[in-house]
Amino acid sequence: MAVRPQDLRQPLDHDEWMQRVRELAEQQDAVILAHNYQVPSIQDVAHHVGDSLELSRLAAEADESTIVFCGVHFMAESAKILAYDKRVLIPDPEAGCSLAASITAEQLRAWKAEHPGAVSVFYVNTTAEVKAEVDYCCTSANAVKVVQSIPEDKEILFGPDMFLGAHVERMTGRKMHVWMGECHVHAGIEPRHIRSTMETYPDAELHIHPECGCSSACMYLVSTGDLPEDRTFVLGTGGMVRRVNETKAERVIVATETGMLHRLKKEAPAVDFIPANEGAVCGYMKMITPMKLLRTLETGTHEVTVPPDIAERARLPIERMIAVG
Repeated sequence: MAVRPQDLRQPLDHDEWMQRVRELAEQQDAVILAHNYQVPSIQDVAHHVGDSLELSRLAAEADESTIVFCGVHFMAESAKILAYDKRVLIPDPEAGCSLAASITAEQLRAWKAEHPGAVSVFYVNTTAEVKAEVDYCCTSANAVKVVQSIPEDKEILFGPDMFLGAHVERMTGRKMHVWMGECHVHAGIEPRHIRSTMETYPDAELHIHPECGCSSACMYLVSTGDLPEDRTFVLGTGGMVRRVNETKAERVIVATETGMLHRLKKEAPAVDFIPANEGAVCGYMKMITPMKLLRTLETGTHEVTVPPDIAERARLPIERMIAVG
């Protein structure tokens, strides 16, 4: 394989890299969007950092002609669907998602056929083809609100995350048909990790992402008094950001992907943030590296495309998600 000229240059230091990325973004009329789970350098250089809902809104409202999405592939697809006339780039198109891979459009169509008339509510962590088959998209931040907006006499198919589905059932009191998918990173945060960190830091506040495998067990432990009710919160990443700007706690145990801690430390530098499980690292999110971002801006590579018919059908459930808020 031929050696490219950019591979022969001297590596840039952090400040030089940040300056070069921002210069190229301005030249390319590009906005850089980064998910909360990205590596610190990517979060620091991005124009906006947020959760799926926040980034979807920003993509839909972007004035720039190019969106550079630093996240996993389904997120970049969502940006393209909402801003179809814009160029959407992703630094690594192989950055996938185990949860999105847990259901295909064909499987969803078969499931819907088993429940005619049911309303389908699907976590935004899905492919464009799956989104094109559903009635509503949701995020961890607004899944409860989305389900509450649906008439109570309607049957609901919820997917693909079974732990988020259990959380929504618990919060709404509604029984749904829930797809048995999971995020392998969040599923790996178990009750034993919560018990261990709470034993070490008994005065800490506890923030649990509803995708976590421990979320239902933790709510049970709250009900039995084994976890402090006034210091235990089930929150999406956006909710965690809002909560740490209000908390009086000196320490917060965070049960989600570890990239979130960088964002939280910037929001509340006086708070000591402790990962519930230090091994909760999404290898897909970490595929977006500083040099890949730089190369994408230099070359315009890895443009994200969605077929027009799929984009048109997928836009409505995403817009419904944004409208619910």
